[in-house]
Amino acid sequence: MQWRPSAPNLRQLAPAGLPTEAKGGPPLGRSFVVDRAARRTVAGGSVDGPRETTMTKHADFKGRVRARMAKTGESYATARIQLLTEQSDVQTAGPVEEWMTAALHVSNGDSTDLPGTGLARHVLYWRDSLHEGPVPAVGSETLRRVRADFLVKVGVDDRGEGARMFLDRDRVLEAHRDGEYVLWFEADLYDQLQIIQILARLDDLGVPPQRITLICIGEHAGIARFGGLGELSAEQLRELPATNACARLTPAALQSAVRAWAAFRAPTPDGLGGIAATRSGELRFLGEAFDRLSREYPSTRDGLSLTERRVLAAVADGATDAASAFVRATGRETRPYLGDTWCFAMMDRMARARVPLLEAQPTRRPIDRTTALGLTDTGARVLAGDADHVRLNGIDRWIGGVHLRGRYPRWRWDDGTETIAVPAEQGQ
Repeated sequence: MQWRPSAPNLRQLAPAGLPTEAKGGPPLGRSFVVDRAARRTVAGGSVDGPRETTMTKHADFKGRVRARMAKTGESYATARIQLLTEQSDVQTAGPVEEWMTAALHVSNGDSTDLPGTGLARHVLYWRDSLHEGPVPAVGSETLRRVRADFLVKVGVDDRGEGARMFLDRDRVLEAHRDGEYVLWFEADLYDQLQIIQILARLDDLGVPPQRITLICIGEHAGIARFGGLGELSAEQLRELPATNACARLTPAALQSAVRAWAAFRAPTPDGLGGIAATRSGELRFLGEAFDRLSREYPSTRDGLSLTERRVLAAVADGATDAASAFVRATGRETRPYLGDTWCFAMMDRMARARVPLLEAQPTRRPIDRTTALGLTDTGARVLAGDADHVRLNGIDRWIGGVHLRGRYPRWRWDDGTETIAVPAEQGQ
């Protein structure tokens, strides 16, 4: 049986030797649709290693997928979702409004048991770690290609199926444009970026806000340090539409999302502060998420992003391996959003920099959960604010539509003013 995390943010790590996954599923944001009414696949599925659903708990599931592939010639993604839909039990909708069961339900990953609620016959799982890699202000077709190319480049889509999955996802969203939409998401940065992407697309399609319902929570009674919708049972999920977590979008809220998506994708960060200051009843977690996003810019104090600083601090505080450093670093997050795969990649960059901040053992393989870590002398100096990571090693990182490059990037995070500022010295 494949190990399954207890919550989408992976606050707990897998036992040694077993695979781990990023928040909302594997690092590649693969999506699929389950059509409970038609009993067939509407779009492609997630590739090897997604978070388990009830149907994937059998140890031989992957073998049956492979057998179907050999028999039908289908891709792994298509064969997998066909088996999932064929095996799943359809639950009756019960006494619920007809519009809810007829709507297209969109969520961040299949660890959330929306079909089990009886409210959702048509479910689209939306996955893309938009906080990582380029998300420029380009057309939909180009953006799909940019995101797919990035995921292949960083090694999280070894089959190169991302472009097709993104296309299937977008086609399904568009095909429902005359109906209702129900979005089920969480408060953290990973989910908030997905929300604004979806809402901006629905606005482009001319879907009126009164046909869009958003269910978004950042906590749940009885769960300490709530990690996500995947922690809730089908019965608990079914209760959410009757709470104040559920809201029909207003025109103002939809336009706020459109502005946020544009600000995120812009080639400069000028609009991020305005979104961070946003207060919206429907999008009540958006401002907080953009504030957290802004703190990923290298600091004027030490050249570190907030995540990088927390990783170094975790190692300085006694974390001896990548797994424990990840747990300690993400434990400092108010709303954890970063999966272990992305965090390990960040550690790897700091260990392999021209002037390393981390010492990793063994040295000849990428950092994973078992890698032993130590702080270098330079890492200690940077953490103390006596040296600057970017000045020493440069930067090559996309944050939305902004590409930070070189030893003198144009923008930095100023801890004193808590804003993105232009450093006194600029250049490339």
